[in-house]
Amino acid sequence: MSGPSESGSGKVGTPELFDKVVNHTKRRGFVYPSAEIYGGFRSTYDYGPIGVLLLRNVKDAWWRSMVQLREDVVGLDASILSPPQIWEASGHLANFTDPLVDCTKCNTRHRLDKLEDPEVCPNCGTRGSFTEPREFNLMFKTQAGPVQDAGAVAYLRPETAQGMFINFKNVIDTTRVRPPFGIAQVGKSFRNEITPGNFVFRTREFEQMEMEFFVHPDEAQQWYEYWCAERYQWYLDHGMPEDQLRLRPHDDDELSHYSSGTSDVEFLFPWGWDELEGIANRGNYDLTQHATHSGEKLEWYDQAANERWVPHVIEPAAGATRTAMAFLMAAYDEEEVKGETRVVLRLHHRIAPYKVAVLPLSKKAELADPARALAQQLRGSFMTDYDETQSIGRRYRRQDELGTPYCITFDFDSLEDHAVTVRERDSMEQERIPLADVASYLRERMI
Repeated sequence: MSGPSESGSGKVGTPELFDKVVNHTKRRGFVYPSAEIYGGFRSTYDYGPIGVLLLRNVKDAWWRSMVQLREDVVGLDASILSPPQIWEASGHLANFTDPLVDCTKCNTRHRLDKLEDPEVCPNCGTRGSFTEPREFNLMFKTQAGPVQDAGAVAYLRPETAQGMFINFKNVIDTTRVRPPFGIAQVGKSFRNEITPGNFVFRTREFEQMEMEFFVHPDEAQQWYEYWCAERYQWYLDHGMPEDQLRLRPHDDDELSHYSSGTSDVEFLFPWGWDELEGIANRGNYDLTQHATHSGEKLEWYDQAANERWVPHVIEPAAGATRTAMAFLMAAYDEEEVKGETRVVLRLHHRIAPYKVAVLPLSKKAELADPARALAQQLRGSFMTDYDETQSIGRRYRRQDELGTPYCITFDFDSLEDHAVTVRERDSMEQERIPLADVASYLRERMI
């Protein structure tokens, strides 16, 4: 499952590609710098009209495969704001830190563990200019309630996982699940960390897609291997090129203290291989810690065997925002068509922001009115765009740049033959089909 260090396509892993994709996201309404009219707010981004569709589709595709299509996983939406006791039990208050150093020459701040040379500032190139490293806790601390005292301290969650652990007993008491089973969650997390500035791939506010899968201790290893294979395949199934993807097991010195095995699904970014998702065998650490600190028994009672045991946990945890941008980067393509550069996002149809665009050949009411009616009809089943501005060729190009799989042209012949022309994005091939068959035509191709 491991991939090569470089892609054979020639377009992967280059700063040029990165710049093109970043510029494309701004120009086409995928991503905007947050608070841009005030000069921006570092390491935060807003998702525009197209980007919010892309991000939602990534999360929906993950939820579909992890919850909707499975009988052994249920969902959860836990609180973002939480008391210190949770993070004391989990170890985050004591251990969730980064070693930070400051360059006394250029006044920049860096994570010591991410420096290629711990003696050289990557910003100004000065050797021996760093301060002594200091540990910096990454959690956002706040106050809950009108009185600012120790009893009002709360934290924005740095991960979604703990909400699933502390609700383990609630889930087994109120549902009919039994091990092996999972609890899944998609939601925002917050980390006050020093970011490398690689666009949206590491930000202080981000979305995670996580699942905690609770199993018998004797079955943990086989489930760990199962979920490694499942999660790697998910990216391939949704259009990620195999030469830009790999599954990398962690070395022993990379493992967390609670993990007996961790593997990362990595994507070949312009700066090299980097993590999209981690799959970890967490053992029974989390449930044991929360049981100890809360006084609640977090265990499973097997009535048939008359046994009690604390489940071990397999955790697939993915970053939704970085995954969305990785899909975007992998899909970005340029080709020459009739002497012009055609930009196209070859996104899988489940990931594409719009599934179909309806384009009347003319803005005249005799075409625009029935075309709008068709678009409205399709919106009940598909995210549908409607565009009547500029030439039909320019509108095709715009939809190519948005990644729209199908364009439907309503022309003057449509008034007579009650048919429309469907254009497929990747091949640009066109097909004439009856107006009454449009919905079923699309449904067959976007299962």
